[in-house]
Amino acid sequence: MKFSSQEEYGLRCLLRLGMQAPGASLTIPEISRWEGISPHYVAKLMRVLRRGQLVRSARGQAGGYVLARPADQIVVGEALAVLGGRLFDPEFCGRHAGDELVCTHSVECSLRSLWRTVQYAVDRVLTRMTLHDLLGHEQEVGALATRLVQVPVSAAPAPRGGNTR
Repeated sequence: MKFSSQEEYGLRCLLRLGMQAPGASLTIPEISRWEGISPHYVAKLMRVLRRGQLVRSARGQAGGYVLARPADQIVVGEALAVLGGRLFDPEFCGRHAGDELVCTHSVECSLRSLWRTVQYAVDRVLTRMTLHDLLGHEQEVGALATRLVQVPVSAAPAPRGGNTR
């Protein structure tokens, strides 16, 4: 599982805009210089983010891009959905059945169960963390993410018997 460059750089552009004073805008060349991303790619990302209603553009002398909402109202999961999507989409199994019309594991699939659980853990963090949270220091963000993903021991599924390599 990997995040795409669009997701990574799109989040970086949002964070750069989030660092600005409320209402202050940045131009594509400014974002490009700050983030080390080509102006062409920043322009593409801004189009995607604008269509997703995460940023607004303004023309003219003081033009540029601003966040469409305050950083504490933009959830990271929403931004990633606009930029690319989820790690595991339940429709994956229907699209990638191999040579068969239906996946040979469609009835009983331990991998599907794994990916659902991983997606649940990712969603648990991404739906609770905002752009504002990401503007903190790395250790603060890491501590918050750790707290968000933790599941109480009583709620964790008991390990099954079997191969314990």
